[in-house]
Amino acid sequence: MERCDLCSRLRYAFVLMRPATRTWIAVVIVGCVLAGGAYALTRPGKGQGGKTSGGASAAPGPRATPVVIALARAGDLPVALTALGSVTALNTVTVRSRVDGQLLKTLFSEGQLVRQGELLAEIDPSPFQAQVTQAEGQLARDMAALQNARLDLERYRVLVDKEMIARQQFDTQAATVRQAEGAVKADQGQLELIKVQLSYTRITAPLSGRVGLRLVDPGNMVKANDPGGLVVIAQIEPIAVVFAIPEDSLQPVLRQYRTGKAVPVDAYDREGKKKLATGVLAAVDNQIDPGTGTVKLKASFPNHDGALFPNQFVNARVLLDVLPNVVLAPGEAIQRGPQGAFVYVVKPDGIAQMRRLELGPSDGGLVAVKQGLAAGEAVVVDGAEKLQDGAKVEPRERAPARTRS
Repeated sequence: MERCDLCSRLRYAFVLMRPATRTWIAVVIVGCVLAGGAYALTRPGKGQGGKTSGGASAAPGPRATPVVIALARAGDLPVALTALGSVTALNTVTVRSRVDGQLLKTLFSEGQLVRQGELLAEIDPSPFQAQVTQAEGQLARDMAALQNARLDLERYRVLVDKEMIARQQFDTQAATVRQAEGAVKADQGQLELIKVQLSYTRITAPLSGRVGLRLVDPGNMVKANDPGGLVVIAQIEPIAVVFAIPEDSLQPVLRQYRTGKAVPVDAYDREGKKKLATGVLAAVDNQIDPGTGTVKLKASFPNHDGALFPNQFVNARVLLDVLPNVVLAPGEAIQRGPQGAFVYVVKPDGIAQMRRLELGPSDGGLVAVKQGLAAGEAVVVDGAEKLQDGAKVEPRERAPARTRS
């Protein structure tokens, strides 16, 4: 009862105070409550549930950052130039008939590999065989006439020597012999022409390669040099790749090409991961395209396994040089900032050190380091975005990067 009476008196006194005084008293009370709560939370032995200062351990330091590392190594680095190219058949021929006639049969399968001289199709030969017979008869008749004219010429020679006939008659007979000889030659030429046309009824492959889809079916009439043709043959052994490089990269290629040594060229798939074939640089175009600022190159590939196909898109990789025994760092480890390239090197004590680098060429995910890194040092390849110089790390190794084969 006494406590309640005391509280009533305090409330009555608080009401009689001036408004400004009441405000200050309220602020002081709230401040005291907050200060007491903060002290209760921060004093030793509270808040974290730890021990009192008499038996407490030291507060834990900053936690190590997990990172993935790889070792820089020494090795040879190929200096290559890569460009997108298209596979092109070394030769492409549209097979057409050279005479008119009915197509009797085709002797190839669509998509088949054929050899030069292999029979592909036959055209009805009977009209040309009849013409051959006719030409042979004409030749036989004219040869008989020539033989008779020669016999008469011999008789006239005897008679003119005995002055039994006029010299003019002998000269006329000699001219008749020459006319008959000309007729025989014309007949022989006509016979040979018809025989050639008869041979054209058997259509053979002009080169070795792969035939495409059949363009004319047997039974149709075909004409000489029909624009459509019978079938298209593409030579795929060897085969070519045509690609374009920037004009700024032309001189290094020309220096290698003009040495007379074979310049290796590798063909990779569109993603640039799988090597399809290996060949050599065959030709460099004679002018730069002013519209694109590029120059075309052609490489030749044996293509015995048929890995390259006409009009296929590939990545052509021209080998220009090989840098021997250089320090190679994974490309993922290279970071770039306002002052240039750098990496985080992990020391044996688990501390990350930022190291500035002088870089050289790159190839296949590896970068040549001219200065700033030694072979065998561990560099951060994953997790570098969380680091700063001197940070403690928890490294985990990965397999070293490999060059493309």
